Amino acid sequence: MHLLEPLLLMAAPPPGGGQSSMLFQLVPFLLIFAIFYFLMIVPARKKQKQHSAMVDNLKPGDRIVTSGGIYGTVVGVTDSIVQLRIADQVKIEVAKHAVAGMQERSE
Repeated sequence: MHLLEPLLLMAAPPPGGGQSSMLFQLVPFLLIFAIFYFLMIVPARKKQKQHSAMVDNLKPGDRIVTSGGIYGTVVGVTDSIVQLRIADQVKIEVAKHAVAGMQERSE
């Protein structure tokens, strides 16, 4: 029994130190979450707000591209539908959320 006493003392946690060591174990996870939040979530939220503002401000005459790759000119806008002219005498209706962005103007 004399030989096991030092091993038992080394394996026992220090008295009163359990709470602070648990706090130090959480710090890296909180730091990783903060980095993830500022590198991933904040830019995605900003981009979503810009896209929503662009879709809400669509007006006839705007040239857009849909998420399906269709280029067209807006001829009508309702609450959830955008009517596009994609060729002479050809109009289609697409959902507002399918609008990917404004078409670059090449003059």
